Amino acid sequence: MRSTFAFIFLLISFLSFGQERITISGFVKEQGSQEQLPGVNVYVAGTPYGAVTNTYGFYSLTLPATDTATVSFSFVGYEKTDRKVNLNKNIEINIFLPTINQLEEVVVSARRQEDYISRSAQMSQVEVPISQLKKIPAFFGEKDVLRVLQLMPGVQKGTEGQTGLYVRGGGPDQNLIILDDAVVYNANHLFGFFSIFNSDALRSVELTKGGFPARYGGRLSSVLEMNMKEGSKEKLHGEGGIGLISSRLTLEGPIKKEKSSFLISGRRTYIDAIAAPLIKQQQKGDESQVKPGYYFYDLNAKMNFDLGSKDKLYMSGYFGRDKFYANETGPLSVTKAGLDWGNATATMRWNHLINQKLFVNSSFIFSNFNFGVSSYARDINGDGTVEDEFSLRYDSKIRDFAIKTDFDFYPSPKHAVKFGAQATFHKFVPSAFAIAGSFVDDPIQRAVEPVHATEAGAYVEDTWQALDILKMNIGFRMSLFQTQTKNYIRPEPRFSAALSLARDFSFKASYAQMNQYVHLLSNTGLGLPTDLWVPTTDRVAPQQSRQVAVGFAKDLERPALTLTLEGYYKNMNNILNYKEGSSFLSINGENANELSWEDNVTAGKGWSYGAEFLVQKKTGKFSGWIGYTLSWTYWKFPELNFGRTFFPRYDRRHDLSVVGIYEINKKITLSATWVYGTGNALTLPVSTYQGVNDNFINRVYPNGKTAIGWNGPRVSEYGEKNSFRAEAFHRMDVAIQFHKKKKRHERTWEFGVYNAYNRRNPFFYDIVEETTTEGTTVKTKNTLKRYSLFPVLPSFSYNFKF
Repeated sequence: MRSTFAFIFLLISFLSFGQERITISGFVKEQGSQEQLPGVNVYVAGTPYGAVTNTYGFYSLTLPATDTATVSFSFVGYEKTDRKVNLNKNIEINIFLPTINQLEEVVVSARRQEDYISRSAQMSQVEVPISQLKKIPAFFGEKDVLRVLQLMPGVQKGTEGQTGLYVRGGGPDQNLIILDDAVVYNANHLFGFFSIFNSDALRSVELTKGGFPARYGGRLSSVLEMNMKEGSKEKLHGEGGIGLISSRLTLEGPIKKEKSSFLISGRRTYIDAIAAPLIKQQQKGDESQVKPGYYFYDLNAKMNFDLGSKDKLYMSGYFGRDKFYANETGPLSVTKAGLDWGNATATMRWNHLINQKLFVNSSFIFSNFNFGVSSYARDINGDGTVEDEFSLRYDSKIRDFAIKTDFDFYPSPKHAVKFGAQATFHKFVPSAFAIAGSFVDDPIQRAVEPVHATEAGAYVEDTWQALDILKMNIGFRMSLFQTQTKNYIRPEPRFSAALSLARDFSFKASYAQMNQYVHLLSNTGLGLPTDLWVPTTDRVAPQQSRQVAVGFAKDLERPALTLTLEGYYKNMNNILNYKEGSSFLSINGENANELSWEDNVTAGKGWSYGAEFLVQKKTGKFSGWIGYTLSWTYWKFPELNFGRTFFPRYDRRHDLSVVGIYEINKKITLSATWVYGTGNALTLPVSTYQGVNDNFINRVYPNGKTAIGWNGPRVSEYGEKNSFRAEAFHRMDVAIQFHKKKKRHERTWEFGVYNAYNRRNPFFYDIVEETTTEGTTVKTKNTLKRYSLFPVLPSFSYNFKF
């Protein structure tokens, strides 16, 4: 019987593949700039045959041989193009799609669920067109891709004003952030209030929250993949803007027309220049002057070369830095202190078309993040000689060199196979510092021995059209991490499927297992540059997660709405946290050379589950979306909270975002956002009282008031970890844009208001001791005080494009 079934299976396969087939392949590009377009739908209407262009605009579509067929090319923001072809031999078709007026529609996440696209196996994915991002109200007028992603269901902000992403119960280190294949370790400027990504330099932004394809690995919660523009091959273009706190400029154009191009984009804040007259002060008495300051800058650059019909070469890089300083100069003293941190990435990619069904991309990647703290103090005698001198420098670094190769293989109309491998060579310097001074007996110069580690992975995945109504993505990834004397080898199976229940209605399900070999240690949870990146070691195991998600997608034509509903469950093992009272930085001269971060951490587990709902209107004068998340997240560590389960800081029961864009006409656009979220879980003292020592006070003051008690230190008593729930936060932002277009350039003036109704959202809480008088007795009581960051903040920006 087994032999009979095997024979029948082979016979069906032979007959199927024995039919004469032809292959259509090529690249889809933007008309004019010749930018290669990813995600373009290529299909033959009325048939199950279709494909989607890859990251580099390449597609391959295999069809049964026939006389003629009409192949359609469609993509959001571009005119649909139909091409009638003779299907009697293999053919190469390169398509140039013309743009349309992108003010006519707004698309926030997945493409319209219709025809074969509704059976896309991918789920839990959000795509943000850059043109749409630029219409939404922004903090200080700075358009920020991470802030827009925070408005999506399943993605939560951390603290008010921060750009950190917390996806489906995960922490900020559990997001794999990729810019042109390079991993970015710290994506924040200004202590987390802005991200490092300049939207003018970006071509595409895609966030995956679950159902991860096998080609991605190394993080537990999400993959944020961004690709920079390639630069126009036709003529010189530019765009930029001038805002209240920063300005930016982007230039792109051909190096050799239609063969090569460049892009360069820069941004710099001038907070230091604006604030200098306001914060420069002179202290009375010693006539010392204090001069604090802060600025950041970033630079994106890219070149691409067309080496022929089958080969293309890309070189790109990002360089950015933040610097905060405070200098005080007096007649007899000098004090300097500062923080500086920054990222650098560089990528070289080579595309090669082996044949009409096989495409390969190879990348060589460099990534570096470093953080430093410096302090210097000097006291001078009256005769000009140095009395005392002290200096401190602390550094932490992570540096990567990586190589990866990815193949796209299209063996038949029902299969689209991706496979490849990558290797990353890490160098970690968890801490290095030096202390010296005239009053330090033994100057300390300590650098932890760099930790070298190798992370590698190999994968294969197949998008399989099993039935006309069923499409699946089946994948497997094998990951490896080698450090010191131990190797970790972990399998990562992946699966996702879409079942079309009707032409415009589909059911989707996915499962993904992920491993994470690098960890971020934080005392604050704010995603500050002071947080410490550390590797998996012999003593610290890798983090691991398993996530299951199911959902529905429905399109309505009248009104033109798209509705998606997803539920998920995720568990996480070996997540790291500091032990109570621990920190990565402890400098005291005695144990500095014995400090080990591995002794200060504890491993635990977590789990998160919830539901996400999104309804969006894509077309018409009024567009936007409503996103809602209901979720629960729990942590459990043997050495925290007495081993009992607790809510992590950013557990959030309810999270709601409302976004609206109204185009009055082609010259005026109104936009507004409103957000609401359950407050963060915090740990606060349940009581504070006077400690006891040998000094008993029974004092009568001259005014007749008395003070009686023990003169001990104030002591705070804590209960359950994160048992206090902060107030809910909510906020509205509004903006109006005025557009003016001419033949060769366009201008946009934007006026916005952040926190329009002046909601004082909590940033942190503190216990404040307040003193009251009753008769002749002085009494004290403890009061919980809320501190907020941002009141109403108006903004203005001028943007131009030519």
